Amino acid sequence: MTETMAAAAEAGARPQDAVVRRQVKNRRDWFKLGLGVYFALFLFFLYIPMILMAILSFQGSTGQLTFPFRGPFSLDWWQTLFDSSVFNTISEDVSASGRQSLWLALTAGALVAVFGFLLSMAFRRRWRLKGDVIAFYILMLALMTPAFLVGLGNQLLWRYMGETPSLWYTALGANVIWGIPFSFLVMLAVWNRYDRHIEEAARDLGANATTTFREVTLPLVWTGVFGSFLFGFTLAWNDFDRTILLQNGYQAQPLPILIGTWPSSRPILPNLYALGAGTTAVTLFLIFVVLIAVTVSLRFRGAPVRRVEEEFGEEIGGSLDVAQAVELTKK
Repeated sequence: MTETMAAAAEAGARPQDAVVRRQVKNRRDWFKLGLGVYFALFLFFLYIPMILMAILSFQGSTGQLTFPFRGPFSLDWWQTLFDSSVFNTISEDVSASGRQSLWLALTAGALVAVFGFLLSMAFRRRWRLKGDVIAFYILMLALMTPAFLVGLGNQLLWRYMGETPSLWYTALGANVIWGIPFSFLVMLAVWNRYDRHIEEAARDLGANATTTFREVTLPLVWTGVFGSFLFGFTLAWNDFDRTILLQNGYQAQPLPILIGTWPSSRPILPNLYALGAGTTAVTLFLIFVVLIAVTVSLRFRGAPVRRVEEEFGEEIGGSLDVAQAVELTKK
């Protein structure tokens, strides 16, 4: 019977039902390949100056500012950044400037994250402002303004008001103002993919506004807040254009100003390369450490809840296991 049906099926097969297999030649995506080459060249020209400075900072005591590399391989120029007992040391200036830059950048990053987050909340659909389109383009205009003009405008404003420039008064304010538009754009991207029905579900389950914000909203948008902090931190840590115009010269100078004014205040030696490579390494290290800390905290935060009190109430007690909980649900 089976053979008869197979024979009938073969007899009734039509030519158009035959499967035609063609050998498809794999084509190269030249557009994607071109973008990859462009990206590699971009990274090369972006990082090769820093890599060359780092290499030249490991020269011997007779090292110069250009190639060829003069050995032997040594940490002498790096030692001048930390040891005050060696020749050509700059340890005291680096220590004072490093602390000043670190605290200034941390404060600017925190303020930028807070103000950018609060500003983005005003543009959410739930609390939409009137004239928000005009406000948005005003913020974008601040983003497109050159950093030097921001610092110059702030300097003229404070001079007109009769205020003395200060790192913690005028320079910090200028760095925060410069970083807020970046933080605002980061948070807008987060809010655009945020589902506000989650907050409504939390309200339906009995959570008030404060609990919903703390337990639902913030954990979902923490990546944007953290990105805003990194924007504010890195912009203030590496800033020269605005800070040079808004400091009085009597306080310890931040590292970018120390590096930028180096040629006019002391001889240029390979320890300048060591300082530049070191500041970049500190920035990358701090970002790496914070990312690890956040990842570990999220891993612990996302651990499964093994208690049944949340489901059956506190009156059941902490001695129930899963089997007992199942029996209670059956009753």
